Amino acid sequence: MQKLTIRRPDDWHLHLRDGAMLEGVIGDTARHFARAIIMPNLVPPVVTTADATAYRERILKALPAGHRFQPLMTLYLTEHTDPDDVEEGKRSGLITAVKLYPAGATTNSHGGVRHMEKAMPVLERMAKIGLPLCVHGEVTTPDVDIFDREAVFIETVLDPLRRRLPELKVTMEHVTTSDGIDYIKSAKANLAGSITTHHLIINRNAILVGGIRPHYYCLPVAKRESHRLALRAAAASGDARFFLGTDSAPHVDPLKECACGCAGIYTSINTMSCLAHVFEQEGALDKLEAFASLNGPAWYALPVNEDRITLVRRAESVAFPDKIETRAGPVTVFDPMFPLHWDVES
Repeated sequence: MQKLTIRRPDDWHLHLRDGAMLEGVIGDTARHFARAIIMPNLVPPVVTTADATAYRERILKALPAGHRFQPLMTLYLTEHTDPDDVEEGKRSGLITAVKLYPAGATTNSHGGVRHMEKAMPVLERMAKIGLPLCVHGEVTTPDVDIFDREAVFIETVLDPLRRRLPELKVTMEHVTTSDGIDYIKSAKANLAGSITTHHLIINRNAILVGGIRPHYYCLPVAKRESHRLALRAAAASGDARFFLGTDSAPHVDPLKECACGCAGIYTSINTMSCLAHVFEQEGALDKLEAFASLNGPAWYALPVNEDRITLVRRAESVAFPDKIETRAGPVTVFDPMFPLHWDVES
């Protein structure tokens, strides 16, 4: 196959940041994606519907001329989140989901939830009104190995929560393990998972072999090869419970290339080329549209996009910049470590 036309994709997990960084990266997403679920872990975080309204206005103001893009807003769950405000946000059509960050799990998550019981009033309200909960699925207990934190989260946090509130709709974001894939497959209802571009391509060797390579460091951290293969099989299966959430997370290079570097990989600019490569390797190009364009809207009860994009397989490899320049500073672009031949036709 040399050409593939699919419905315009969506990104169901995206970091746009704010200010100069927002202005520098939003065009890369809007070029290919119609919609994206926008992460709320700013400083300060997007906690209320009023915060989300203001952030959405800043996103739309930063959108380059000629681009059509719909930001789907989320709220940052805290132990003090007001259930009435959350319900009003959903009723207004502004709020698509609420995001659970276990405190300390990732970038700007220090204000997240430490005691799930304190968040139960808002979770109960969300279950009642049908508002999805997006979870960063890792425990932060110091004695749990970083490579085991997703599996332990499922056992000790997520499964008890779902047993208590079976009607709560939960998205396991950026699934990284076969444990997560198997848990989603075992659920009868109300559970789905997003999978990132980079977790389909790298395992933990990319971070550690041949020297520490900070631009492959993300959270949840990439796992061993058997987990990567499980993610690829799930993504390429066509199973409606799995869909694209890039978790594209820009950081300026000085904050990545330092003694305590930030977690995050910037993939918005080349995600569709990377995905076409992966799905071609899996013999599943016919399933790419489901993963990138159909399954996510079905899960979030939104219409699929009517616009199409066309991917073309070039004889020569497609060149992407090593870095993008923003007014906040340079951001390194994800390098999949193999040549890319699929390109989105202009």
